[in-house]
Amino acid sequence: MNVGMSRPFRSSKAILFDLDGTLVDSAPDITAAVNELLASRELPPLRLDQVKAMIGGGVRKLVERAFAASGAPLLGSALDEANRAMAPIYRRHLTGLTRLMPGVREVLTHFHLSGIAMGVVTNKPQLAAREILLHFGLTEHLGAIVGGDAVTSLKPAPDALLLALDQLQVEPRDTLMVGDSGADVVAARAAGMPVILLRGGYSQIAVEELGADLVCDGLLDLPSAMRRLQDAA
Repeated sequence: MNVGMSRPFRSSKAILFDLDGTLVDSAPDITAAVNELLASRELPPLRLDQVKAMIGGGVRKLVERAFAASGAPLLGSALDEANRAMAPIYRRHLTGLTRLMPGVREVLTHFHLSGIAMGVVTNKPQLAAREILLHFGLTEHLGAIVGGDAVTSLKPAPDALLLALDQLQVEPRDTLMVGDSGADVVAARAAGMPVILLRGGYSQIAVEELGADLVCDGLLDLPSAMRRLQDAA
């Protein structure tokens, strides 16, 4: 579904990928971390579907949403303290239940062999993102891994995308953003690059409604989608 590009798409020298909901299904691990934190405060656990709807915006926002959903909203210093308590819990729940999205290895290998530079831009903390990517053996294909704590402002701000572009030494017009949420679209537009969204991620709004240049069923459709964007330019 082509909904109109913000600028002509020539061909990609680089691709930036979101992580959660795009390359990995991390919602089960994130749910386990949230529920461990809630249990430490004697609050009831949340369901997977509830936590999945809270993903996006970084760990602090996740903690804020989780406590609000549990009927014990936190503000100010109380939220700061809960966020600090979440840090070691979050690090214990990175790879135990997380799985690769279908087609990740095949697609990253395809683009690597095609000479396209790749990076990951995520609101997840940098060390956590790197640990997940190392666990699945994906770092060898990636020239940039930018986490939310590596920049001043999280997506939907373009900071992480621009930092990754700098590390990859490519221009926005030569780069494609691939994600699963409205934040990925807004960040890509602000950075001046086209964006493709994937179905099956964590967006609570239908991805067709988020303003991407194209929407794909999954990662395996990405090479053909990129050709469609180039042909339409």
